[in-house]
Amino acid sequence: MKKLQKIELIDKIGRELQERMKFSEIDSYFESYGIPTNHQPSYNSKYVYVREVLPKVQDEIILEIATELGIEHKADYLNSNLVKESEATFWKPGHFKLFISHLASFKATIAILKTELEKYGISSFVAHEDIEPTKEWQSEIEKGLFTMDAFCAVLMEGFKESNWTDQEVGVAVGRNVLIIPIRKGLDPYGFIGKYQGFQAIGKNIGQVAEGIFEIISRNEKTKSKYLNTLVELILLSNTASQGIERLNALKKIKDLPKEKIEYLQEKIIENENLKQTKFLNPFNEIAWKYELEGLSLKSFEKVKVQDYDDLPF
Repeated sequence: MKKLQKIELIDKIGRELQERMKFSEIDSYFESYGIPTNHQPSYNSKYVYVREVLPKVQDEIILEIATELGIEHKADYLNSNLVKESEATFWKPGHFKLFISHLASFKATIAILKTELEKYGISSFVAHEDIEPTKEWQSEIEKGLFTMDAFCAVLMEGFKESNWTDQEVGVAVGRNVLIIPIRKGLDPYGFIGKYQGFQAIGKNIGQVAEGIFEIISRNEKTKSKYLNTLVELILLSNTASQGIERLNALKKIKDLPKEKIEYLQEKIIENENLKQTKFLNPFNEIAWKYELEGLSLKSFEKVKVQDYDDLPF
């Protein structure tokens, strides 16, 4: 990327984040990309903060952030297959994106696995189910591959011989995303031979889904982005039951940063859907472990303080 292009793109990102997020939210967002957040801006402005932090970040990450935020940009020096996330309409909004590579003969089981993964805030691309008949098959697969957060390969007899699944693995390796081999009678081989894989034989679909969740929530490549995604999904829950399901996933993550629980406690009161004892009780179980006060129904009556950062005098 040319220097002037990068400066202009960072400017657009700064204005977008200034509009959409608070300081703490920008830090969490940057952390999901491995961007250091210990910088003290020269002026108390989210826009200035972004403008001063991002110039030191790799061009590829800048472009990925711009794509995720829906900011148009030119990336002709990168892979021509770079796809805007908005073009991949099959992902569930706000979810962690997992591409599942599998043989067509196993599609019924994979469809159930997809449903189980949604309990953890993970949206899965499953080709036989997610591609509309009117759309070009290969184009949709490419959209999934170039917008995914992680890749899962269900290794079974015949997988190695399939040209399509092998090419999908190649893209995942080339993009350097987390690769999760699921061993269903076939051990990891070739480029993914260095990964031990998750043993699926003798386990039910729910156990496999939980195993995938545990890998994503612990791996250095994905744990920060996944945690941020799950926290935001909890806050956006349409029902208390949905919030509880997502909270159950959060409870399974080891070594949760205290600031994430504090952030949740601050934001939960903005969602009236979560104003129910059956949701607040399990949340408080987590909060109390971090010596936080917890929430009650009265917490939702507190006056919200507006974020006045960057408002003109």
